[in-house]
Formats: sequence, C-alpha cells, structure tokens
Amino acid sequence: MTVRLSYEDGTIRIEADEPLPPLPGVEHDDRGDVERAPAARYAEILNALEVAGLSVVDDVLDLPALSLSTDYRLREYQRKALEAWHENDDRGVLELPTGAGKTVIAIAAMAELGVATLVVVPTIDLLEQWVRELEREFEMPIGRFGGGTQKREPITVSTYDSAYLKADDVGDDFGFVVFDEVHHLGGEGYRDVARFLAAPARMGLTATFERPDDAHRVVEDLIGPKVYDVAVDDLAGEHLAPYDVRRIEVELTPEERERYENVQGTFVQYLRDSGLTLSSGSDYRKLVMRSGRDPRAREALLAKQEARRVMMNAENKRRELAEILDRHRDDRVIVFTAHTDLVYRLSERFLLPAITSETGTKERRETLERFREGTYSRIIAANVLDEGVDVPDANVAVVLSGSGSEREFTQRLGRILRPKDDGGRAVLYELVTADTAEERVADRRR
Repeated sequence: MTVRLSYEDGTIRIEADEPLPPLPGVEHDDRGDVERAPAARYAEILNALEVAGLSVVDDVLDLPALSLSTDYRLREYQRKALEAWHENDDRGVLELPTGAGKTVIAIAAMAELGVATLVVVPTIDLLEQWVRELEREFEMPIGRFGGGTQKREPITVSTYDSAYLKADDVGDDFGFVVFDEVHHLGGEGYRDVARFLAAPARMGLTATFERPDDAHRVVEDLIGPKVYDVAVDDLAGEHLAPYDVRRIEVELTPEERERYENVQGTFVQYLRDSGLTLSSGSDYRKLVMRSGRDPRAREALLAKQEARRVMMNAENKRRELAEILDRHRDDRVIVFTAHTDLVYRLSERFLLPAITSETGTKERRETLERFREGTYSRIIAANVLDEGVDVPDANVAVVLSGSGSEREFTQRLGRILRPKDDGGRAVLYELVTADTAEERVADRRR
C-alpha cells in the first residue's frame, strides 16, 4: 500500500487505497473522504508510517537547501543546549536567562539544518532585532510578517499576531520554526500557529517556561518538552554579570496605614463571610463574577484594588527611590513599576524619561537609543520593558511594584545581567511595603 501526504490549509491530507493503521492526530474527513491531521503532526505521522513499513509519497515539503554559516562560537552551555535539542529529534524548549544568548543558539541551529526557517516573536521591536541580527550574520534578505510588511523569504521573522493570520497559507514553506518567548504560544489563539505549521524542526526559547495556568503543557505537545535549562546563578560571574538582590522594606505613613487597614479589612471580611480564600485563581474569578451582581462583592473587589494601590505606591518608596538614585548617580538605572500613573508622577518628580504602554513607538525607540548611547543614564517604565523589547545594558534595577510572577521578576533581573566591561556587579532593589500583602507577593515571585 502507498500512502500520499500533502499539505492543505494547515492540515496534512492523507490518502491511501487501503485502511491505515492508527496514526497520531489523524481523523477521517467526510467532506473529502480522506484522513487529516493538524500539520504539526507531520513528523510524527511520517515516523509512524515508516515504522509500519508503508510506502510514502511525501508532497508536504519541497524546500530548497540553504547554504548558511555563522561565525558564532558557542559557549559550553550554549553548545550543550543545542546538543540536547538535537538529541530530542530537533524539537523542544530551551530555558535560559535573559542575556544568555538564546538567539545565538537558534542561529547556530539554522546554520546546521540549512532549511527555510520561520522565527516567531511577540513584538515588532523583537522582530526588528532578529531581522538585524540575521541580515548581519547570513548576509541575505530576511522576510518579515508584521509592522506593515508581508514579505516571505527563505528565512522570515514574524510576530505572533501575523503568524496567526498567515500560518495556514505558509505552513508548508518552512522546515524549521523558532518560537522566541515561547510561553506566549500557550495563549488560545496563538496555539494555532504551531498547529498549522508542518515544520518538523521546532525550537522554543524562553527565560521562564512554566505558566501558572499550566498552558505550557500545550506548548510541550506542539513544540516538544523542555530539553535544557540553566539558572541565572550558574552563569553569573562568568557569562553574566555577578549580581545582588536587595530587599528594602518601607513603612506606610500613618495616613496610608489607616487607609490600607480600612480597605483591606473590608476585603478580608467579605472573604470570611463568603467562604472564598483566593488561594486559587478560580476563587478570584468567582469574586469577579459575583461583583457584577452583588454590591458587597463589588465593594470587596474595589477595596482590594485600593489596598494594592496604597501599598504599592507608598510615599516612603519614593523617598527610598530618591536615595537609590543619588547613591547610583554614576550608574545606568531602570526603574520598574506596575502603574502607569505612578510612572508619570515619578518621571516628573525625578526628571526620569518614561516609557509606558501609552508611549508611541517612535518615542520609545528614541528614549531607548538615548539610554543606549548614554544621553540618558536612567529610565522608568510600567511593565512594557519586562520582555519583547531590546533594552540597552544597565547595571541597576529598582522594582517599585510588581506582581507575584516569577517570570516578571526573572525578566526584570535579566535586564541588568549582561556582562559589564569593568567586571562590576549588578544590583536589583526590591522596595516592599512592610506589614502588607505586598510581602507575600514579593515572596511568591522569588
């Protein structure tokens, strides 16, 4: 029996004149009286047919070989990461700290495979960063899907949004796909990007793979499991800058304390009366849903938000920030907050260039370029510099407020870990309001 495989609109079409053995992900399609599977199952299907000893006519991929070379010399841990990926049949996720050279590993893999490659990234900034790097390394035109350009080349970089729209059209154009910040692939819509691509070779790159919603399990199914990881502390001092994390507790003012205790008390009392604990995300969702019809639930939710605002924007944090900025007047400093309005107040108070989600693309790039060239020695941002942006080197970070996310903390720490010319240490300050829920938040992210 001969089996014919072809690509069709994000699926593998399987035709045979006799019944087929069980194949991974394959279901019967009554519309065409053929068997189909998501394109992501292509490599598994080929392997299963080979094991079954069946003759295969494979019309899925017909890709030209690329002659690619790179001057990169991989560090030992980068070489081990690439070897672990090869050993898992060119599939899997690599988890390395920000600044550890994940891009270098992916480019080395492209050179070794020599096949058409799609790189998928979360932001336009990262798209342009990848394009610059690939053009410099391979000296060839690089395609783009995103930022107003839709041009395919043997090596193409796409945003997740553009890849979502185009994957079923270009799913048979690439033999290798790289997902940068691969944890984004766990999102409901973005999963289809990986499902519609037939590329057998798949690499995910991230600094923090696991997601609190367990959606990384879906990523493992589509890309492969985590095959290599290395911790920040394993690289600090040799490949990354040595660093210190200094947690500074500040007190609420008497007025802030009174306000915090009042609103926090309202919130806690509702939890006791309603039997909710918020120890799980499901209980928090219940509270949000109840707030639409229950005035007390709405009051509790607003009280929680107010308590968070008070503790994260404490006046003494601003005084402590002033001391840190004075202490590090000759250093390059990034200040992180969780609130846009606080960014603008501190920007005005300390004359800090500000970047928020409201900052236009041109202004953000100009600000970062001036920070890179030294015109600015410090900037302040609300979340937008956590990932997906090419941030110039700094050696001091100040976390004024944030979530309990380990990913957020790791990304912020990574912004100051690139090795320094003078071999100096990096330092991250965490400002935490004492005797409030922020202490638990800070513990969770650590």
